[in-house]
Amino acid sequence: MTTRDLEVLTRAGIHARPASMIAETANRYESKIEIEKENMRINAKSIMGIITLGATYRTKLHLICEGSDEEEAAEAMENLFRNRFE
Repeated sequence: MTTRDLEVLTRAGIHARPASMIAETANRYESKIEIEKENMRINAKSIMGIITLGATYRTKLHLICEGSDEEEAAEAMENLFRNRFE
């Protein structure tokens, strides 16, 4: 299992476009990829799940990747957040 702490750095938070980018990135990997906010854990491969997090600017999230390509998946997700979904 690989975990990372993420922070939402876009002022608009995670809305439809970033949620779509997160799901698209997560779906490139075979690993199970989940994002946790407080006591809520969602499947990062689901756009609707991501949106239900209600992640706004500066929200802290916890990424959990588990599977054969977990390191690569975690790195890709971390880069996506770090680059503000650009």
